[in-house]
Amino acid sequence: MFENFMEQIVDPITILSVLVAVAVFATMFTLMPSMGGSATKQRMKSVALERDALRAQQRARLAMESDKRRRGLRGEESAGIKSVVERLDLRRALADESTMAKLKMAGFRGQNPLNTFLFFRLVLPFVFLALASAYIFLLNGMPDQPFFIRIFVVVLGAYAGFYAPVLYLSNAASKRRKSIERAFPDALDLMLICVESGMSVEAAFKRVSEEIGVQSVELAEEFVLTNAELSFLQERRQAYENLASRTGLEAVKSVSQALIQAERYGTPVAQALRVLSADSREMRMNAAEKKAAALPPKLTVPMILFFLPVLFIVILGPAGITLSERDVFGQAANSSGN
Repeated sequence: MFENFMEQIVDPITILSVLVAVAVFATMFTLMPSMGGSATKQRMKSVALERDALRAQQRARLAMESDKRRRGLRGEESAGIKSVVERLDLRRALADESTMAKLKMAGFRGQNPLNTFLFFRLVLPFVFLALASAYIFLLNGMPDQPFFIRIFVVVLGAYAGFYAPVLYLSNAASKRRKSIERAFPDALDLMLICVESGMSVEAAFKRVSEEIGVQSVELAEEFVLTNAELSFLQERRQAYENLASRTGLEAVKSVSQALIQAERYGTPVAQALRVLSADSREMRMNAAEKKAAALPPKLTVPMILFFLPVLFIVILGPAGITLSERDVFGQAANSSGN
């Protein structure tokens, strides 16, 4: 018996099986920490890697956007546009404080965007006038209308060309304001966290600009610009006022006033930011509730036009089919009886 046992131990198949079992056990023992008990660590590691990737992607996008704006808005503009604006003195004739404010709200800063805006306000009326004249008189558009009506349409085209840049600027400013308004409550919460952790206002603006760019590039750009103005302006109050004027939002104006008062009187910034953050959250919730309350009246017409006819067809369709079948069977019975 002992000899059989020794033969089984010395058998190459038994030795190979033991080695395979040891190798499998060592492999499982090595891979067990990564497969089992450290799932939380792996999850946190994956979240950290994803956050770093999103942050790097957002920084690259912010750099690309700033470079594009710098090339498109602050770069070298055409000498012809600048000379035309200066010779005709279009700034005095067509530009005022509201125009400058709208340009800032739309994200266009500097003299080059202003010159481009004034140049297009000068040129587009003639372009629209030429297009309307070509359509009316050369292509024989609106042939049934009197001559004065056609002249009025041509003049109306020139008038539309004069106000087309203003409409474009208002639309761009409105889109930018909505983007900032959606992301500002979250940015205010992040700023509150940064201030309560001991950061200065400049460091808080810088940190929040890096994080909030995922939601709103425009708000991140404004925070970066405010941080730069806090560094080189003589009065910090001016930087906060510039932030409020560039955004045009009441929530941002309230935060700017709170920061100005904190700078002037030495009041705690965190307490003011906490109150303003709660107010901003409440305002956004009220806006959402207002949209939800306005939804039923907006759905009334689509329901009448699209839902109710289909509902009536589904409900009354089988009854109509049954009645039509009865009529057919009744006519067949009458014809067979005759």
